[in-house]
Amino acid sequence: MGIITLLITISITIAMVFLGVFVWSLRTGQFDDTTTPAMRMLFDDRKKQQETPEPTASSKSDKNQSHD
Repeated sequence: MGIITLLITISITIAMVFLGVFVWSLRTGQFDDTTTPAMRMLFDDRKKQQETPEPTASSKSDKNQSHD
């Protein structure tokens, strides 16, 4: 029974250390990214321009009629 208490104490201690490191990294700005959101807006337009347009309904019906 003593070993369970020891293991729980160790696991809670390790969890608290990881939580402390995570909170520290949040407060010091480790996860702040101010460049990517502004650039993402520019790259979205390029992706839309590179995509090929879907064929229209009239061109689909023309293809179906030519194969008959």
